Amino acid sequence: MLRILFMGTPDFAKESLEAVYNTNNEIIGVVTNVDKPKGRGMKMIPTPVKEFALEKNLKIYQPEKIRNNEEFLNEVKKLNPDIICVVAYGKILPKELLDIPKFGCINVHGSLLPKYRGAAPIQWAVINGDKTTGITTMYMNEGMDTGDIILQEETEIGEDETTGELWERLSKIGANLLVKTIELIEKGIAKKIPQGENYSMAPMLNKEMAQINWEEKTAVEIKNLVRGLNPIIGAYTFINNKKYKIWKVKVIENNEFLNKFNISIDKNLGEVLIANEKNGMYIKAKDGIISVLEIQGENSKKMNICDYLRGNKII
Repeated sequence: MLRILFMGTPDFAKESLEAVYNTNNEIIGVVTNVDKPKGRGMKMIPTPVKEFALEKNLKIYQPEKIRNNEEFLNEVKKLNPDIICVVAYGKILPKELLDIPKFGCINVHGSLLPKYRGAAPIQWAVINGDKTTGITTMYMNEGMDTGDIILQEETEIGEDETTGELWERLSKIGANLLVKTIELIEKGIAKKIPQGENYSMAPMLNKEMAQINWEEKTAVEIKNLVRGLNPIIGAYTFINNKKYKIWKVKVIENNEFLNKFNISIDKNLGEVLIANEKNGMYIKAKDGIISVLEIQGENSKKMNICDYLRGNKII
């Protein structure tokens, strides 16, 4: 039985915490980010990891910073963890903390390292149209996801799968892989596989990248952007000077569109070809047509396109 200090924040990490909790190991503490205000009332909301820890009466720590925080480091030393498990915690850990546990710090990362080191590996895998991704468990060092690999598990990415759907699947794969990794470490048979230098990065997403570039991106690339930013941020475009978030689309071949509707597609890229409650909404794109399936108008909620067009006109 190992004494485990768990560090994590979102629902992705909560799956791993629950899996570790259900083993015979002892969780001596849970470290998570501070509560944040949310909603119209700006009510302080705990992280998913904190909610689970509260439910199970686990000791909770919420330091605002880790680096140069002697008080927190001394508290961790007193806890004397055998191992620290880190899953989507959200902060880079200093060497002073990494050196405390007997068996080191291990991390669950949402890609097949060394591909997609960084903050948003799941989102970039979808945005880039990758066919496969996976989970890596690794020993942590001072670098950004540069530590030795312990275990990996690969999975296919569905053609229409969104970041949210893939996130949920990978959180469960990651939870199971973390438990296996802890077992190997306890038995003293965990591998240490160096990553090498053939890596790529997955930087944080930003709102600027969410605007659809009809002039330069192909229909398939636009579809990948839409599903890659769903449910985080949401891809958007302007039609008749109004901003619309696009949550779900399908790519239609030009010939398929012409056979179905028999109207000209000799339009500018990004121009709406059809928009009515009977047929839906189609936009001219590079190398194909974008069929919008879910849309969100300004000051509106996310809706099926035909339902939206039943009460709103798009010229």
